[in-house]
Amino acid sequence: MRTHAAARPSPLANTPTRGVDSPWIVGRVTAPSPRLRLICLPQAGGSARSFAPWRLTPPDGIELATVELPGRGVRGAEPLLDTLEELADAVIDGIADEFDLPYALFGHSFGALLGYEIALRIGRRGLAPPRALLVSACRAPHTPVRKRITDRDDQGLLDWLDGFGGFPPELRQYPAYLRYAVRTVRYDLSLAEQYRSPGPAPVDCPLHVLGGAEDPLVDEAQLERWRECSSAGFTLQVLPGGHDYLFTGAPAALDAVTAALR
Repeated sequence: MRTHAAARPSPLANTPTRGVDSPWIVGRVTAPSPRLRLICLPQAGGSARSFAPWRLTPPDGIELATVELPGRGVRGAEPLLDTLEELADAVIDGIADEFDLPYALFGHSFGALLGYEIALRIGRRGLAPPRALLVSACRAPHTPVRKRITDRDDQGLLDWLDGFGGFPPELRQYPAYLRYAVRTVRYDLSLAEQYRSPGPAPVDCPLHVLGGAEDPLVDEAQLERWRECSSAGFTLQVLPGGHDYLFTGAPAALDAVTAALR
């Protein structure tokens, strides 16, 4: 949930490699004749910039299409939506052109719930399904939230983020950014806390689950509950690191994602 990734565009952020990108895909990285497009959804408070480390060494034959959500990152001035379900519909409307190539969805933390809801809604719309859904460091969608965080004041929210490396303390010296980051994280967390699938509705594609072995927020037992949302194959892999293992161990995380997509 590294919030510092939310507001600092990468030098690659506006480099289109597939025609003219929509506002939804920022920092696309591709290769000649890619066999698969990996559509990446960020954590609470995150942005397309969150996946910048992956852009440095993209996997062979896989295009990275990192999603910029409204109200976050370079789209920070746009209005936020009221529910995760509304956001999922908006993402599908915004990235439907991306489904012209075999694709997979990847979401980290908040992005995992969003990716799951997107996968369900793609199926209901009769659109081309993803080849796989990959979810990371997140409770299963039909399980309850263990503890509400958004009831805390801004300082309490920052203290909670500091507890697992979610907000680098050096960024506190930028008051305007701090207000932006707290607002965005709080809103995303609120969407996640309000969201709960009425049952373990299965996705119509293989489901791959990843997490950090030392994650204080989501343990392996919680990750295992995702198995109930699978009807076409399931894997679970726990990697070294905490809730932010995706960033602290980016090469290993990307290797695990690449292996799951083979």
